[in-house]
Amino acid sequence: MSGILDGKRILITGVLMESSIAFHAAKVAQEQGAEVILTAFPRPTLTERIAKKLPKPVKVIELDVTNTEHLDRLEGLVRDELGSLDGVVHSIGFAPQDALGGNFLNTPFESVATAMHVSAFSLKSLAMACKPLMSEGGSIVGLTFDAQFAWPQYDWMGPAKAALEATSRYLARDLGKDDIRCNLISAGPIGSMAAKSIPGFTELADVWNTRSPLSWNMADPEPAGRGVVALLSDFFPKTTGEIIHVDGGVHMMGA
Repeated sequence: MSGILDGKRILITGVLMESSIAFHAAKVAQEQGAEVILTAFPRPTLTERIAKKLPKPVKVIELDVTNTEHLDRLEGLVRDELGSLDGVVHSIGFAPQDALGGNFLNTPFESVATAMHVSAFSLKSLAMACKPLMSEGGSIVGLTFDAQFAWPQYDWMGPAKAALEATSRYLARDLGKDDIRCNLISAGPIGSMAAKSIPGFTELADVWNTRSPLSWNMADPEPAGRGVVALLSDFFPKTTGEIIHVDGGVHMMGA
């Protein structure tokens, strides 16, 4: 039986732990027939170790999305490995500790700038680095955490995600002429490495215990990973600039 990504070549960032959405997107993508290549920073050896748990072997490329040299060389490295790309997954976010955990009013601009660069501007940087590899069109999928609301402890990652969501819409506008779609998955909280770095994360995640219409398991990233793969496939050929919620329904609940 064929998979929905048969023949697709997909680049996936952010595979740092088996508990991450990116790992499960890579796993499901391979199961659905895709050839996958991973990028990693700051420790490619960590990603290489985690990647051994995927169904098939994968190449891991070092990529710091804030490093112009890394971005400039990405096209050649991917072309040597896969020839071209049909899809890209942006699973990258970071904010310094003083930008999280209830410190919103006291965070210095330098820390805010870092959060914006790594978490939002990098979507544009990655898209442009990969664009020459997507001459036949394709799909870019990023990961967000619903930026409509002010979440407990999330602080400057909230505005960074809002910037990511706006960046995705502008990319969708400007890359549409090249038949490249750009969409986001807004997932509920997952017990990933990124989540564990947020002080007071359990307070934020506890919202899902009381407001989610569908049961939500923080230890199960696969539903969000499957959402990513669906957007990479050809089942959404005319969908772009969208945010698809995979959050158990919390986004639509009133007070």
